[in-house]
Amino acid sequence: MAWPMRVLLVLWMNALSLLPLRVLRALGSSLGRVLYHAVPKRAHVARVNLKRCFPHWSDALVETHVRLAFQYFAKAWLDRAWLWHGSASKIQSRVKWLGSHEGLALILNGAEHTLKPEAVIVFAPHFVGLDVAWTALSMQRAGPLSTIYTPQSSKVADAWMRASRARFGRVNLFTREDGVKRIVSGLKKGALLYLLPDMNFGPEESIFVPFFGTPAATVPSLSRFAKLSGARVIPVTTQMTPLGYEITVHDSFKAFPSEDFVQDTAFMNQWLEREIEARPDQYFWLHKRFKTRPDSEQSFYD
Repeated sequence: MAWPMRVLLVLWMNALSLLPLRVLRALGSSLGRVLYHAVPKRAHVARVNLKRCFPHWSDALVETHVRLAFQYFAKAWLDRAWLWHGSASKIQSRVKWLGSHEGLALILNGAEHTLKPEAVIVFAPHFVGLDVAWTALSMQRAGPLSTIYTPQSSKVADAWMRASRARFGRVNLFTREDGVKRIVSGLKKGALLYLLPDMNFGPEESIFVPFFGTPAATVPSLSRFAKLSGARVIPVTTQMTPLGYEITVHDSFKAFPSEDFVQDTAFMNQWLEREIEARPDQYFWLHKRFKTRPDSEQSFYD
């Protein structure tokens, strides 16, 4: 049964990939408005997150941004039709690279032919276009790249997403169960690591650092991987635009990692806060960012 379902899913996404972008985005906006009403529990999660992070916003303003968050989420999901099933030329025509020339050279060129390749970690926060930057990197980077992903509960969806994220380039898709040794070894050999550590992955190995002033369980993996591998950390953010996406490569973090991984992780969140403030509707607010609470503190989402 799984194989026919996957075939139908691929056929459906292939059909969507043929639509003009403006039509696909209009469908996404409509789908987002439907989801806002159809999934009230997720709307509640987004509402709580936004009130925690922007306490100065009025209830009406929060609700406006909750609705917009659903629309951006839906548009980004439908965009995966052309991102995961469209031609390479179509993807390239809808993606624009911006930002630091040094950072662009490091993450796009790779260093596999040098005697001592430089280890590089891309810090990629959970903006709605995060899969766009990964796909664009896999298309353009000469050397290998890897990432850590969370397997889906549906075997059909998991197989589809793995295949879609590995359609270009020399990629390795790790899970958290794979451990750190293979990832660190790859980094030292020049395999770029695309890391997304800004979600709540539970209390195991997490520490509490402020996120918009509220303690949030955060994995200190960015600091630890950088420490273990000697990698340079380059943050990358992706913004949806009417013409596609803009991927901004920022300057690498200076004096990072430090001797204190807690300080490093707090710095990561502070940096991210500024980026979110510039485009709050494109961050992934539907996730329970504050689900894990310290000292048995009552859940914010009850």
